[in-house]
Amino acid sequence: MPDKRLSELISAIPGGILGSMGEGDPVIQRIMLDSREVGEGDLFVALVGGNVDGHRYINPAVDQGACAVMGTRSMEEFSTIGVPYFQVENARLALAYISAALYDFPARKLTVIGITGTDGKTTTCNLLYHILLNAGIKVGMISTVNAVIGDRVLDTGFHVTTPEAPDVQRYLSMMVDAGLTHVILESTSHGLAQYRVAGCEYDMGVVTNITHEHLDYHKTYEAYRESKARLFTSLSETVEKPLGNLRLAVLNKDDVSFSYLDEVTRTRKVAYSLHPQADIWAEDIQYSPAGLLFTARGIDFSAPVHCTLLGEYNVSNILAAMAAAIFGLGISPHIAADGISRLPGVPGRMERIDMGQDFLAIIDFAHTPNALLQALESARKMTRGRVLAVFGSAGLRDRQKRRMMAEVSIEHADLTYLTAEDPRTESLDDILAEMADAAQFKGGVEGKTFHRVPDRGGAICAAINEAQPGDLVISCGKGHEQSMCFGVEEYDWDDRTAMRAALATRLQIPGPEMPYLPTSVAK
Repeated sequence: MPDKRLSELISAIPGGILGSMGEGDPVIQRIMLDSREVGEGDLFVALVGGNVDGHRYINPAVDQGACAVMGTRSMEEFSTIGVPYFQVENARLALAYISAALYDFPARKLTVIGITGTDGKTTTCNLLYHILLNAGIKVGMISTVNAVIGDRVLDTGFHVTTPEAPDVQRYLSMMVDAGLTHVILESTSHGLAQYRVAGCEYDMGVVTNITHEHLDYHKTYEAYRESKARLFTSLSETVEKPLGNLRLAVLNKDDVSFSYLDEVTRTRKVAYSLHPQADIWAEDIQYSPAGLLFTARGIDFSAPVHCTLLGEYNVSNILAAMAAAIFGLGISPHIAADGISRLPGVPGRMERIDMGQDFLAIIDFAHTPNALLQALESARKMTRGRVLAVFGSAGLRDRQKRRMMAEVSIEHADLTYLTAEDPRTESLDDILAEMADAAQFKGGVEGKTFHRVPDRGGAICAAINEAQPGDLVISCGKGHEQSMCFGVEEYDWDDRTAMRAALATRLQIPGPEMPYLPTSVAK
C-alpha cells in the first residue's frame, strides 16, 4: 500500500492551496471520496457534484478515521474537525495530482495513449491493445468496461465513465509494478472535463468522432467538443519522459470535429479516413456477417485487413488504431493488420448471439443517435431480410436524444421496439411517450412499424418471436453493461443473457432465464 506524507501530496497541486487549518503532517495511505468507505490514515476529499456536496460528510469521514480533509469551502467552517483541512480552488484538479503523487506519478514511467470520442472508444482501445500485444509491447488498458493489467482483468464498475482519479492512478501504478511500458486509456468527456485524467501525461491522443451526446451535462455541442479537445491540447504539456515523448494526435478526417481539433492541436498530427487524401485510408471494403475485409493504404504501404467486427464504422475504428500504431509507435502495417485479425470481438459491440436460429441476433452498445444510425446501416448491409430494432433512452440524461433516436430507427429499421433503458427516477411511460411522438412525427405507425414495450425483456422477446428467416434483430443501448437502473436501484441485467433467454424460449431449447426487472410481468 502506498504511503506519502500529506505535505508531499499537497506540494503536487498545481498553483498550490488557498490555505490550511490544523496541525500535523500525517502519512496518507489512501485518498477517499466516499465518507462511508473512509478508514484510518485516509485523506478525505470533499467533492461537490450535481446532487451531493461532500463537505456535508466531512465530520462522518473524520469520525471514521480520516486524518486530513481537502475541500473548496472556507477553512473557518471546519476549524473544529480536529484534523488538518486544506482549501483548494479546484478540488477535482487537486484530487488528480495528489492521486498521481500518492503513486509516484506512474504515468511518467509509461507511454500513455488516450482514446476519446462519442462512439467507438472501447472498440478502438481493444483494437489498439491487440495490435500492441502482437508487436510484443507490454501494454495495459483502462476502458469503461475493465482494466487489463497483464493477466489480470479488473471490473471498472456499473454505468461508469472514466474511473475517478484515485482509481486511474492506482491502475497505472499497478501497470508500472507489473513491468508494463504502455497503457491505452479510454478518456471520456466527463473524465476530461472533471480532471479525472489530469496528471496522466498523455503521449498520444486518438479521436473516433464527436457527435451529439451528453448535452445534459455539457449543455452545448461546443462545450462537449471542447472537453474532448483537452486530450489534444494537453499533449504539448506532457513532461519529458525517460521513454521519450511521442506527442502525436490521431484525427478523423471524415468527422465534423476534424477542422476544430486540427486547429487547436499544437503537436504532430496524422489523419485517417475512409477515403484517400489522408495519412491512412481504406479501399475495397467488403462486409459480411463474418466480419470486415479491406485494404489499409498509406503513401508508402498497403496491408490487407480482416476483422471479426461488423459495420462500416468499425473500419474507421480500425484505421484509428492502425494510425496510432504505425505513425506513433513505428509498428509495421502488416504487424498491425495481423493484430487486428487476432481480436476475438468486443463485449456488447455488434456481438452476435447464435443459438441455431435462422435469423441474425445482435447486441450493440449504440446509445447515441449517430451510433444507432451506424448500427442500423450496418445491420441493413448484413441481411436481405428485415431489421428489427430494440432500444430505449436513459432517464435523467440528454432528452434530445430520445426523439432523435426514435426518428433514426423509424427511418432505418423495418420494425422498432421502444423500451426501458435505465429510466432512473424519471417516468418510463413519459420517456416512451416522447420517443413514440417522435416516431409518429417521422411517419411511424404505432402497432405497425413501432411498438412501445416498457419491459426490456418483453421487447426482446417480441422482436425475437416476430423475426422471420433471414431477418436481423438488434438490441441497442446496453451492450456489455451488467445492470439497469430503476429509481435509485440497480437490477442485474445483461442484454446478451436476455437475448439468449428469448431465443431459447422460441427454439424450445435449454437456455438462461430472462433476468428480472420491475417491469417484468412476473418475478
